Amino acid sequence: MRVRILYHDHCFDGAAAAAFFSRFIQGRFHPDAEFLFTGMAHKADQLFDDSMFDGDENAIVDFKYSPDPRVTWWFDHHQSAFLSPQDAAHFQREHSDKKAYDPSFRSCTNFIATVARNKFGFEAPDLADLVGWAEIIDGAQYADAKSAVELAAPAMKLTLLIEGVEGSEMVQKIIRWMRRRKLDEIIEIPEVQREYLPLYQRHLMAIDLIRKLAQCGDGVVYFDLIGQALEGYNKFIPYYLFPDCTYTVSVSTPSFRTKVSVGSNPWAAAPLTHNLASICERYGGGGHPRVGAISFPPGDLESARRVAAEIRAELSH
Repeated sequence: MRVRILYHDHCFDGAAAAAFFSRFIQGRFHPDAEFLFTGMAHKADQLFDDSMFDGDENAIVDFKYSPDPRVTWWFDHHQSAFLSPQDAAHFQREHSDKKAYDPSFRSCTNFIATVARNKFGFEAPDLADLVGWAEIIDGAQYADAKSAVELAAPAMKLTLLIEGVEGSEMVQKIIRWMRRRKLDEIIEIPEVQREYLPLYQRHLMAIDLIRKLAQCGDGVVYFDLIGQALEGYNKFIPYYLFPDCTYTVSVSTPSFRTKVSVGSNPWAAAPLTHNLASICERYGGGGHPRVGAISFPPGDLESARRVAAEIRAELSH
C-alpha cells in the first residue's frame, strides 16, 4: 500500500501534520503502508498537477482542497482552503468522513489529532509534544516576541530549519523522524545540526537586515527585501524589533515566486480590526485572519510592490 501525502512545505505545522497523519493511517488502517511525501507551496499558477496523485491512497494535509477523485483524505484549517467556489461546493457534496475542514483550529496537526481520536478512535500519546508545539507555532501562542525570535526551544530551532532549508529532502527526513522521535532528539542529530547552524547565522543576519530596512509608521512595519538574497525570515522579527506596531507588510523574492507577506502582532496593545486572509484573498492570496500572503510570478516586482503599498495604506491607523 503506497500512501502519497501532500503537505504544506517549509512549515512546522505542515510537517507535523504529515507526520501525525501518517502515524494515524499506519496505526488505524494500513500497518504496512509505504509513505511518500510531496511538499506543496502556494504559487501564482495552478497548484496541483495530475502526476501528484500516484498513491494507492492520496492525502492532502494543511493545504488547499483538490476535487481530484484520486484524493482520498484531506484536512485543512486555513480560511482560504478552496481555490474556487466550485471546489468548496464539491467538498460540501462529498460528505466524506475522510475529508475535513475547520478554520477554528489553530493548527492542522491538532485538527487531525482531534478527528482521528473522535471519529476513528486513534490516539498517539507519544506525539502530544509535537501536537502542542504545532498549536503554539502555527497559532502564534508564544509568551512574547523574544520567545519566538531567540529560538531557545528545540521546536523553534526545527521551525527555523524547516522554513529555511533549501529543497524538501531535509524537511521530509524530519517528517519521518517526527513520527517516532522527540523534538529535542531530532535537533541534536548531526545531519540536522549541519543544516541548522548556518541557517541560524542567517537568522541573525535577517534580524539585522530588517532592523536596517524596516519603516514603522501608523502602526505598520513595512520592509522590502527584494535584492537581498534572503529566502525567508522569522515572521516575528518585526514585532521583536518594533513591539508597538500592530501589523507588518513585506515584499520578498523566494526562489519560485514574488511574495507579499502580511501579518499581525500577537502581542499588540491596539485591537486587531482587519481580517488579513480576506484582504489577501482580494489579490488572489489567502491565509488566516491574522496572517496571510499573496504570491506573484517570479520577477513581477511591480505588482507585488503596488499591492504591498495598497495593503500598507489600508492597515495604517
